[in-house]
Amino acid sequence: MTGYKVANGNGTTNGSSNGKTNGNSNGHSQSAEYTAQENPTGNGKILCEITPEELRALRVLNEDTYPYEVIEEIADFITKGSGMRPKIGIICGSGLGSLADIIQDPKIFEYEKIPNFPVSTVEGHAGRLVVGTLEGATVMAMQGRFHFYEGYPLAKCSMPVRVMKLCGVEYLFATNAAGGINPRFAVGDIMLMHDHVNMLGFAGNSPLQGPNDPRFGPRFPALVNSYNKDLINKAIEIGKAMGIESNIHVGVYSCLGGPNYETIAELKALRMMGVDAVGMSTVHEVITARHCDMKVFAFSLITNKCATEYSDKKDEEANHEEVMAVAKNRQKACCELVARLIREIHSASV
Repeated sequence: MTGYKVANGNGTTNGSSNGKTNGNSNGHSQSAEYTAQENPTGNGKILCEITPEELRALRVLNEDTYPYEVIEEIADFITKGSGMRPKIGIICGSGLGSLADIIQDPKIFEYEKIPNFPVSTVEGHAGRLVVGTLEGATVMAMQGRFHFYEGYPLAKCSMPVRVMKLCGVEYLFATNAAGGINPRFAVGDIMLMHDHVNMLGFAGNSPLQGPNDPRFGPRFPALVNSYNKDLINKAIEIGKAMGIESNIHVGVYSCLGGPNYETIAELKALRMMGVDAVGMSTVHEVITARHCDMKVFAFSLITNKCATEYSDKKDEEANHEEVMAVAKNRQKACCELVARLIREIHSASV
Protein backbone atom coordinates (compact mmCIF):
# COMPACT_ATOMS: atom_id res chain seq x y z
CA MET A 1 0.00 0.00 0.00
CA THR A 2 1.14 3.53 -0.70
CA GLY A 3 1.39 5.29 2.67
CA TYR A 4 -0.41 8.57 3.30
CA LYS A 5 -2.67 10.22 5.85
CA VAL A 6 -5.64 12.25 4.73
CA ALA A 7 -8.94 12.95 6.40
CA ASN A 8 -11.89 15.25 6.18
CA GLY A 9 -13.47 16.88 9.21
CA ASN A 10 -15.70 13.99 10.24
CA GLY A 11 -12.83 11.53 10.15
CA THR A 12 -13.65 9.74 6.88
CA THR A 13 -12.28 10.09 3.41
CA ASN A 14 -13.42 8.84 0.05
CA GLY A 15 -10.77 8.61 -2.62
CA SER A 16 -7.42 7.14 -3.54
CA SER A 17 -3.86 7.88 -2.47
CA ASN A 18 -3.86 11.21 -4.26
CA GLY A 19 -4.82 12.73 -0.92
CA LYS A 20 -8.19 14.19 -1.90
CA THR A 21 -10.93 14.31 0.70
CA ASN A 22 -14.67 14.60 0.78
CA GLY A 23 -16.91 15.40 3.73
CA ASN A 24 -17.87 17.88 6.40
CA SER A 25 -15.89 19.20 9.38
CA ASN A 26 -17.70 18.44 12.60
CA GLY A 27 -14.37 17.75 14.33
CA HIS A 28 -15.17 14.24 15.64
CA SER A 29 -12.27 11.80 15.85
CA GLN A 30 -13.30 8.56 14.12
CA SER A 31 -11.68 5.83 12.10
CA ALA A 32 -10.83 6.87 8.56
CA GLU A 33 -11.71 4.59 5.68
CA TYR A 34 -9.22 4.68 2.81
CA THR A 35 -9.19 3.15 -0.65
CA ALA A 36 -5.74 1.68 -1.13
CA GLN A 37 -3.81 1.06 -4.34
CA GLU A 38 -2.41 -2.13 -2.82
CA ASN A 39 -4.42 -3.92 -0.17
CA PRO A 40 -3.43 -7.19 1.51
CA THR A 41 -6.98 -7.81 2.75
CA GLY A 42 -8.30 -8.06 -0.78
CA ASN A 43 -11.36 -5.88 -0.26
CA GLY A 44 -9.67 -2.64 -1.31
CA LYS A 45 -10.19 -0.92 2.07
CA ILE A 46 -8.40 -0.60 5.38
CA LEU A 47 -9.18 1.13 8.67
CA CYS A 48 -6.74 3.72 9.94
CA GLU A 49 -6.96 5.47 13.32
CA ILE A 50 -6.48 9.27 13.20
CA THR A 51 -5.13 11.00 16.29
CA PRO A 52 -6.90 14.19 17.46
CA GLU A 53 -3.80 16.21 16.52
CA GLU A 54 -3.71 14.78 13.00
CA LEU A 55 -7.44 15.24 12.59
CA ARG A 56 -7.24 18.89 13.65
CA ALA A 57 -4.39 19.60 11.22
CA LEU A 58 -6.21 17.92 8.36
CA ARG A 59 -9.49 19.61 9.23
CA VAL A 60 -7.85 23.04 9.10
CA LEU A 61 -6.02 22.20 5.89
CA ASN A 62 -9.17 21.01 4.14
CA GLU A 63 -11.57 23.70 5.37
CA ASP A 64 -12.17 26.33 2.69
CA THR A 65 -14.80 28.37 4.50
CA TYR A 66 -15.59 28.87 8.16
CA PRO A 67 -19.24 28.99 9.24
CA TYR A 68 -20.30 31.53 11.83
CA GLU A 69 -20.47 28.93 14.59
CA VAL A 70 -16.86 27.82 14.11
CA ILE A 71 -15.59 31.41 14.14
CA GLU A 72 -17.69 32.04 17.24
CA GLU A 73 -16.02 29.03 18.88
CA ILE A 74 -12.57 30.47 18.14
CA ALA A 75 -13.55 33.92 19.42
CA ASP A 76 -14.97 32.44 22.63
CA PHE A 77 -11.73 30.53 23.19
CA ILE A 78 -9.71 33.73 22.91
CA THR A 79 -11.96 36.01 24.98
CA LYS A 80 -12.33 33.44 27.75
CA GLY A 81 -8.62 32.65 27.72
CA SER A 82 -7.59 36.30 27.82
CA GLY A 83 -10.43 37.64 29.97
CA MET A 84 -10.63 40.62 27.59
CA ARG A 85 -12.75 41.94 24.75
CA PRO A 86 -10.35 43.94 22.55
CA LYS A 87 -11.45 47.03 20.65
CA ILE A 88 -8.53 47.25 18.22
CA GLY A 89 -7.09 44.45 16.08
CA ILE A 90 -3.60 44.61 14.60
CA ILE A 91 -2.17 42.44 11.82
CA CYS A 92 1.63 42.58 11.84
CA GLY A 93 3.29 42.34 8.44
CA SER A 94 6.65 40.74 7.55
CA GLY A 95 9.31 41.86 9.99
CA LEU A 96 6.85 44.03 11.92
CA GLY A 97 6.04 41.55 14.65
CA SER A 98 7.52 43.89 17.26
CA LEU A 99 4.23 45.80 17.10
CA ALA A 100 2.83 43.01 19.24
CA ASP A 101 5.85 43.00 21.54
CA ILE A 102 4.95 46.44 22.94
CA ILE A 103 1.56 45.20 24.19
CA GLN A 104 1.35 45.31 27.98
CA ASP A 105 0.12 42.45 30.20
CA PRO A 106 -0.04 40.15 27.17
CA LYS A 107 -1.99 36.93 26.94
CA ILE A 108 -0.31 34.88 24.24
CA PHE A 109 -1.99 32.22 22.10
CA GLU A 110 0.14 30.12 19.77
CA TYR A 111 -1.74 29.56 16.51
CA GLU A 112 -1.32 25.81 16.79
CA LYS A 113 -3.08 25.88 20.17
CA ILE A 114 -6.13 27.84 18.95
CA PRO A 115 -9.01 25.57 17.83
CA ASN A 116 -9.47 25.43 14.04
CA PHE A 117 -6.75 28.05 13.41
CA PRO A 118 -4.32 27.79 10.48
CA VAL A 119 -0.55 28.05 10.98
CA SER A 120 1.70 30.68 9.40
CA THR A 121 4.67 29.24 7.48
CA VAL A 122 6.49 32.43 6.48
CA GLU A 123 9.83 33.56 7.91
CA GLY A 124 9.34 36.71 9.98
CA HIS A 125 5.85 35.66 11.11
CA ALA A 126 5.98 34.30 14.66
CA GLY A 127 2.61 32.55 14.47
CA ARG A 128 0.91 33.73 17.61
CA LEU A 129 -1.95 35.94 18.78
CA VAL A 130 -1.31 38.49 21.53
CA VAL A 131 -4.10 40.10 23.58
CA GLY A 132 -3.44 42.90 26.08
CA THR A 133 -3.39 46.67 26.46
CA LEU A 134 -1.62 49.37 24.46
CA GLU A 135 -1.86 53.06 25.31
CA GLY A 136 -4.80 52.25 27.56
CA ALA A 137 -6.78 50.45 24.86
CA THR A 138 -7.47 46.71 24.80
CA VAL A 139 -5.96 45.25 21.64
CA MET A 140 -5.28 41.93 19.95
CA ALA A 141 -2.43 41.47 17.49
CA MET A 142 -1.56 38.78 14.99
CA GLN A 143 2.17 38.09 14.83
CA GLY A 144 1.97 36.38 11.48
CA ARG A 145 -0.79 36.36 8.89
CA PHE A 146 -1.88 33.76 6.35
CA HIS A 147 -1.16 34.16 2.65
CA PHE A 148 -2.76 32.90 -0.53
CA TYR A 149 0.62 31.61 -1.72
CA GLU A 150 0.89 29.32 1.31
CA GLY A 151 -1.95 27.31 -0.21
CA TYR A 152 -4.71 28.79 1.93
CA PRO A 153 -7.88 30.04 0.19
CA LEU A 154 -8.61 33.73 0.68
CA ALA A 155 -11.53 33.01 3.02
CA LYS A 156 -9.11 31.23 5.35
CA CYS A 157 -6.44 33.94 4.99
CA SER A 158 -8.89 36.57 6.21
CA MET A 159 -10.84 34.39 8.66
CA PRO A 160 -8.98 35.88 11.69
CA VAL A 161 -10.56 39.26 10.89
CA ARG A 162 -13.99 37.76 11.53
CA VAL A 163 -12.64 36.22 14.73
CA MET A 164 -11.55 39.72 15.76
CA LYS A 165 -15.02 41.05 15.01
CA LEU A 166 -16.68 38.47 17.24
CA CYS A 167 -14.11 39.21 19.96
CA GLY A 168 -15.35 42.82 19.98
CA VAL A 169 -12.86 44.54 17.65
CA GLU A 170 -14.12 47.75 16.01
CA TYR A 171 -10.88 48.95 14.37
CA LEU A 172 -8.53 46.94 12.18
CA PHE A 173 -4.90 48.07 11.83
CA ALA A 174 -3.22 46.15 9.00
CA THR A 175 0.47 46.54 8.22
CA ASN A 176 2.60 45.03 5.50
CA ALA A 177 5.99 45.13 3.86
CA ALA A 178 5.68 46.28 0.25
CA GLY A 179 7.69 47.13 -2.81
CA GLY A 180 7.59 50.76 -3.87
CA ILE A 181 6.51 51.37 -7.46
CA ASN A 182 6.06 55.13 -7.11
CA PRO A 183 9.47 56.65 -7.96
CA ARG A 184 9.05 59.22 -5.15
CA PHE A 185 9.12 56.48 -2.53
CA ALA A 186 12.38 55.59 -0.80
CA VAL A 187 13.25 52.43 1.07
CA GLY A 188 12.09 52.85 4.67
CA ASP A 189 9.20 55.18 3.83
CA ILE A 190 5.69 54.53 5.14
CA MET A 191 2.74 54.60 2.76
CA LEU A 192 -0.64 55.13 4.37
CA MET A 193 -3.14 53.18 2.28
CA HIS A 194 -6.14 55.17 1.06
CA ASP A 195 -7.22 52.72 -1.64
CA HIS A 196 -6.28 49.45 -3.28
CA VAL A 197 -6.39 47.57 -6.57
CA ASN A 198 -7.53 44.00 -5.96
CA MET A 199 -5.73 41.99 -8.64
CA LEU A 200 -6.84 38.69 -7.13
CA GLY A 201 -10.41 39.97 -7.34
CA PHE A 202 -9.89 40.78 -11.02
CA ALA A 203 -9.23 37.07 -11.45
CA GLY A 204 -12.51 36.21 -9.71
CA ASN A 205 -11.00 35.33 -6.33
CA SER A 206 -12.59 36.91 -3.25
CA PRO A 207 -12.66 36.13 0.49
CA LEU A 208 -16.44 36.66 0.30
CA GLN A 209 -17.09 33.97 -2.29
CA GLY A 210 -19.75 31.43 -1.47
CA PRO A 211 -22.98 31.78 0.51
CA ASN A 212 -23.23 35.06 2.44
CA ASP A 213 -23.98 35.02 6.17
CA PRO A 214 -25.84 38.28 6.97
CA ARG A 215 -24.61 38.04 10.57
CA PHE A 216 -21.26 39.23 9.22
CA GLY A 217 -22.42 41.66 6.55
CA PRO A 218 -24.32 42.26 3.29
CA ARG A 219 -24.06 40.19 0.15
CA PHE A 220 -22.65 43.11 -1.87
CA PRO A 221 -20.54 45.38 0.38
CA ALA A 222 -19.38 48.76 -0.94
CA LEU A 223 -15.63 49.42 -0.79
CA VAL A 224 -15.50 53.03 -1.97
CA ASN A 225 -14.41 54.29 1.45
CA SER A 226 -12.57 51.24 2.74
CA TYR A 227 -9.80 53.16 4.50
CA ASN A 228 -10.87 55.51 7.26
CA LYS A 229 -10.02 59.09 6.26
CA ASP A 230 -10.04 60.40 9.83
CA LEU A 231 -7.43 57.84 10.86
CA ILE A 232 -5.29 58.66 7.81
CA ASN A 233 -5.36 62.36 8.67
CA LYS A 234 -4.50 61.65 12.30
CA ALA A 235 -1.59 59.47 11.21
CA ILE A 236 -0.26 62.28 9.02
CA GLU A 237 -0.40 64.65 12.00
CA ILE A 238 1.36 62.09 14.18
CA GLY A 239 4.06 61.70 11.50
CA LYS A 240 4.68 65.45 11.61
CA ALA A 241 4.92 65.35 15.41
CA MET A 242 7.42 62.49 15.14
CA GLY A 243 9.49 64.45 12.61
CA ILE A 244 9.08 61.85 9.87
CA GLU A 245 6.59 63.69 7.65
CA SER A 246 9.02 63.52 4.70
CA ASN A 247 8.94 59.71 4.97
CA ILE A 248 5.14 59.40 5.02
CA HIS A 249 3.05 59.21 1.87
CA VAL A 250 -0.57 58.41 1.06
CA GLY A 251 -1.06 55.98 -1.79
CA VAL A 252 -2.66 52.99 -3.47
CA TYR A 253 -1.67 49.41 -2.69
CA SER A 254 -2.15 46.30 -4.79
CA CYS A 255 -2.05 42.66 -3.72
CA LEU A 256 -0.74 39.99 -6.10
CA GLY A 257 -0.82 36.27 -5.40
CA GLY A 258 2.91 35.60 -5.02
CA PRO A 259 5.10 34.04 -3.83
CA ASN A 260 7.25 35.25 -6.71
CA TYR A 261 8.09 38.91 -7.01
CA GLU A 262 6.69 40.77 -10.01
CA THR A 263 8.05 41.07 -13.54
CA ILE A 264 9.04 44.41 -15.06
CA ALA A 265 5.99 44.33 -17.36
CA GLU A 266 3.65 43.64 -14.43
CA LEU A 267 5.12 46.51 -12.41
CA LYS A 268 4.80 48.89 -15.34
CA ALA A 269 1.17 47.87 -15.81
CA LEU A 270 0.43 48.40 -12.13
CA ARG A 271 2.02 51.83 -12.20
CA MET A 272 -0.13 52.77 -15.20
CA MET A 273 -3.16 51.74 -13.11
CA GLY A 274 -2.18 54.18 -10.37
CA VAL A 275 -0.64 51.68 -7.94
CA ASP A 276 2.07 53.08 -5.66
CA ALA A 277 3.13 49.95 -3.75
CA VAL A 278 2.67 46.23 -4.23
CA GLY A 279 2.62 43.22 -1.91
CA MET A 280 1.02 39.85 -1.28
CA SER A 281 -1.45 40.50 1.54
CA THR A 282 -3.84 42.93 3.28
CA VAL A 283 -6.47 43.54 0.57
CA HIS A 284 -8.58 40.46 1.34
CA GLU A 285 -8.30 41.27 5.06
CA VAL A 286 -9.57 44.78 4.42
CA ILE A 287 -12.46 43.48 2.29
CA THR A 288 -13.45 41.13 5.10
CA ALA A 289 -13.16 43.89 7.71
CA ARG A 290 -15.32 46.27 5.73
CA HIS A 291 -17.85 43.52 5.09
CA CYS A 292 -18.39 43.29 8.85
CA ASP A 293 -18.33 47.09 9.30
CA MET A 294 -14.96 47.54 10.96
CA LYS A 295 -13.02 50.80 10.61
CA VAL A 296 -9.76 50.20 8.76
CA PHE A 297 -6.33 51.80 8.95
CA ALA A 298 -3.50 50.25 6.95
CA PHE A 299 0.00 51.14 5.93
CA SER A 300 2.86 49.68 3.92
CA LEU A 301 6.48 49.87 4.95
CA ILE A 302 8.42 50.30 1.72
CA THR A 303 11.15 47.68 2.02
CA ASN A 304 12.45 47.79 -1.54
CA LYS A 305 12.13 49.88 -4.68
CA CYS A 306 10.58 47.91 -7.53
CA ALA A 307 12.62 47.77 -10.70
CA THR A 308 10.61 49.14 -13.62
CA GLU A 309 13.39 49.09 -16.21
CA TYR A 310 15.17 46.07 -17.65
CA SER A 311 18.63 45.43 -16.23
CA ASP A 312 21.06 42.58 -15.69
CA LYS A 313 22.07 43.87 -12.25
CA LYS A 314 21.32 41.31 -9.55
CA ASP A 315 21.20 43.98 -6.83
CA GLU A 316 18.00 45.34 -8.36
CA GLU A 317 16.13 42.07 -7.77
CA ALA A 318 13.82 41.98 -4.74
CA ASN A 319 14.52 39.39 -2.05
CA HIS A 320 12.98 38.42 1.30
CA GLU A 321 16.20 39.03 3.26
CA GLU A 322 16.19 42.70 2.18
CA VAL A 323 12.55 43.02 3.17
CA MET A 324 13.24 41.65 6.65
CA ALA A 325 16.32 43.83 7.18
CA VAL A 326 14.53 47.07 6.28
CA ALA A 327 11.52 46.15 8.41
CA LYS A 328 13.80 45.51 11.39
CA ASN A 329 15.48 48.89 10.99
CA ARG A 330 12.15 50.76 10.83
CA GLN A 331 10.32 48.85 13.56
CA LYS A 332 10.68 51.61 16.13
CA ALA A 333 9.06 54.29 13.95
CA CYS A 334 6.24 51.94 12.87
CA CYS A 335 5.52 50.93 16.46
CA GLU A 336 5.44 54.54 17.63
CA LEU A 337 3.08 55.54 14.82
CA VAL A 338 0.67 52.73 15.68
CA ALA A 339 0.89 53.34 19.43
CA ARG A 340 0.20 57.07 19.10
CA LEU A 341 -2.75 56.45 16.80
CA ILE A 342 -4.21 53.93 19.24
CA ARG A 343 -3.77 56.52 22.00
CA GLU A 344 -5.80 58.98 19.92
CA ILE A 345 -8.61 56.44 19.43
CA HIS A 346 -8.65 55.52 23.11
CA SER A 347 -8.62 59.15 24.28
CA ALA A 348 -11.55 59.97 22.02
CA SER A 349 -13.61 57.09 23.44
CA VAL A 350 -13.20 57.83 27.16
